[in-house]
Amino acid sequence: MKYIVVLYDGMADYPVPALNGKTPMELAEKPMLDKLARYGEVGLVKTVAAGLKPGSDIANMSVLGYNPKECYTGRSPLEAVSIGVNMLDSDIIFRCNLVTLSDEEKYEDKTMVDYSAGDISTEEAAEIIKSVQEHFGNDIFAFYSGVAYRHCLVWHNGTLDLGSMTPPHDISGRVIVEYLSKSENATALLAMMKESYAFLMEHPVNKKRMAEGKRPANSIWLWGEGTKPALPDFKAKYGVDGSIISAVDLLKGIAKCAGMDAPEVEGATGYIDTNFDGKAECAIKELENKDFVYIHIEAPDECGHRNEPENKVKSIEIIDEKVLAKLIPALEKYDDYKVMVLPDHPTPIVTMTHAGDAVPFMIYQKSKAKDNGIENFNENTAKNTGNYIEVGYSLMDKFINE
Repeated sequence: MKYIVVLYDGMADYPVPALNGKTPMELAEKPMLDKLARYGEVGLVKTVAAGLKPGSDIANMSVLGYNPKECYTGRSPLEAVSIGVNMLDSDIIFRCNLVTLSDEEKYEDKTMVDYSAGDISTEEAAEIIKSVQEHFGNDIFAFYSGVAYRHCLVWHNGTLDLGSMTPPHDISGRVIVEYLSKSENATALLAMMKESYAFLMEHPVNKKRMAEGKRPANSIWLWGEGTKPALPDFKAKYGVDGSIISAVDLLKGIAKCAGMDAPEVEGATGYIDTNFDGKAECAIKELENKDFVYIHIEAPDECGHRNEPENKVKSIEIIDEKVLAKLIPALEKYDDYKVMVLPDHPTPIVTMTHAGDAVPFMIYQKSKAKDNGIENFNENTAKNTGNYIEVGYSLMDKFINE
């Protein structure tokens, strides 16, 4: 048996006024996914338990069968694992975003213009993070370069008692003053964020970006604090050897912590311009030697954060055409296989941030295909089945063992 999960990050949504009151899932032309759903099992699953924040970290761990309330130690440590940061038990790890803030004189009065600094490239960001490390790095704080706008800070012998360290993608277009931690323990962190604006505006990379009409990466933004992670081995837990294919450090970090491979795909970006074909081809190759492959595709989530309804529809359609339509024919050579498709969480266009609502899932098995009459796989058709899984982390056991 071969098992493959295609995770459309943030695909689920609410009705979108710009799409005539439909969700992107309802409107998208996705013939392969709709066909799989029609001959498979469809329902809703609560991937984010009550009381937990609806982040991709929590939700993807849940989809992979891990109880976040037992295993989760923070988002940033998982990303730090991916980029090769050695962590001590006493270290506190942060995500360090490169963001674009507006130009008001006082830092607190600035607005979060862009949580990704205008889609800054990994190469440009590496130069900036190098300068940030030279400016702030010492025996207490150390900055590490990651991918695109996503980087890490290690605070040696730090504390998690920091008040609220808000994700920047949650406050797009908002004045930041209400979202800065008021805790005294965060004073040094906020001081670095404020000071970074002054010297990053003069950084050669940003000077060049602004001359080209691009947004500058004019501030660091620290959030997502956590401690050294530890996950049970996936193969020991489920009896299958697996890989995770993703463009983002978070999923690669989860893979490494779970004893799974995380092959690189050239041109995988996490955006709508990612190498969809390459991800499908990589998955097909991995399945030659592995039983389980988890393909994580970030594009729908990014479109939700950016208030891009048409692109969110388009991303769903591209995944159908370039990923599912390649995978399914390649799987037919095996005696039997299972495919599961779902989002990790909703990223509604109307809110531009994550939500904790239950999400639609679809499980198709070659040997058990049966027409259920569903013609369009979306939030409403999944809800109307009455098939509801309350404990999100139980879904993986159902997928593999039932």
